[in-house]
Parts: sequence; structure tokens; C-alpha cells
Amino acid sequence: MLSKKSQYAFKALTYLSEKYNEGPVLISEISKKKKIPLKFLENILLELKKAGILDSKKGKGGGYFLSQSPDKIKVATVIRLVNGPISMLPCVSLYFYERCKNCNQKHCALHDMMVEVRDATLNIVENRTLRDLMG
Repeated sequence: MLSKKSQYAFKALTYLSEKYNEGPVLISEISKKKKIPLKFLENILLELKKAGILDSKKGKGGGYFLSQSPDKIKVATVIRLVNGPISMLPCVSLYFYERCKNCNQKHCALHDMMVEVRDATLNIVENRTLRDLMG
């Protein structure tokens, strides 16, 4: 399930995608237009900046902007940064793998099914970008 933080991140990123060629956008503008609590948004945008998804400009005319075109930023990348694993079980995660306790993965039907769920989900989110989320 996508966290509230992830949902806010996608709202902000979609807004920044729509403003891509217009220059930096103030945090207060994003907060107001997308109804995201300002303090929460500040933390999200800072995290996305540290990850290289966003960049910022200080001073007059400053704000946040996408570091690259919206059609280059994959939905899966944002989910992993903000939400964590895409898979529903840690034993099927590609980037956040953890072995399940007291489980034999070689004979676990739940594991096998969740691999299929992961692969189907990845097929969608790895092939969609922020551009696809724009209205």
C-alpha cells in the first residue's frame, strides 16, 4: 500500500511536472495548490532532492524543480525512494530482500504467488513515468 507520504510525493511531483519548463516553484505554492501540509512537504522534497529527483534554487525566483524531464523519472524509482519495497513480502523484494523466518522458499506457495504479483506490478510501475501521471 502506498503511504500518505508517497501519495503527497506524487502530488507534488505531478505538479512540478506540469510546471517543468516554467522554472522553480515555491514550496508554499505546491502546498497550497495540492493541499499538502507544508512541514510534511518540506521533508518530502528534501528527500527527493537528496536522491537527485529534484533540484532547487535559493533566493529570489527560487524553489524546487525536476532535475530531469518528467518522462525520464520512473514511478518505480519514486515509490522505492519514498515508500520502500514494491513487493508485498520481503522474501520476494528485488532491492529490499529479507529471508522470511521459518519459511522454506523452495516450497512456499505464498512466495511463488507474490513473485508473480511483484513482477506484474513492476511491469506497470517500471514502464510508467511522471509524464504518465500528469492530467
